[in-house]
Amino acid sequence: MQGRCPDPPSATSLAAEREARGAGAVVVLDDEVHAARWVRKTHSTNPGAFASPGTGPLGHVVEGRVRMLPAAPRYAPLPAGGDPARLEAARVALHVVTLEDDGAQLEELGTTHAGLVVAGFGVGHVPDVLAPRLGALDEHMPVVLTSRTGSGSVLRHTYNAPGSETDLRRRGVIDGGFLDPYKARVLLPLLLAAGAGRDDIAEAFALRG
Repeated sequence: MQGRCPDPPSATSLAAEREARGAGAVVVLDDEVHAARWVRKTHSTNPGAFASPGTGPLGHVVEGRVRMLPAAPRYAPLPAGGDPARLEAARVALHVVTLEDDGAQLEELGTTHAGLVVAGFGVGHVPDVLAPRLGALDEHMPVVLTSRTGSGSVLRHTYNAPGSETDLRRRGVIDGGFLDPYKARVLLPLLLAAGAGRDDIAEAFALRG
């Protein structure tokens, strides 16, 4: 039997495809095209481990042909961070909330870091004893609330109990939207290194989250 030439690598096909222009930063894995800001590893060992929870892929590569689905919104690039030393100085901590978490390990964070991303329960909740500490930290640095579930958005004003998303927003905590903790942990230091103030950071997360 006469063999056929193998299809070109999927990433090469995508790079040459006019239909994919304007899609922004993308990742090609297992013949699926994913937006870089949504894709994540969802299994520790499975070869098909990468997915975009809540959104799905932007397109597929079939027999070397790229077939794009409706594209995700495209945003203007972030401003350049300038001096690499500024990015190095923009240290951002990531705190994953646990049961009975009082945040004692965050006590000195204001002297060592420039920002904090909180991975809260479910739709963005923390134990009530942790909420005042996060509010106090927010007086010194931007604190961004995300969900540790890895899929879906934190809420803004559905629940009102101490430690709820409404309570945390009253204390100044910034809503991270659909961004998972690890994506938020990338975005926040970039904003800080570019000199963004708190209002600018909140606006950026409202747009990109």
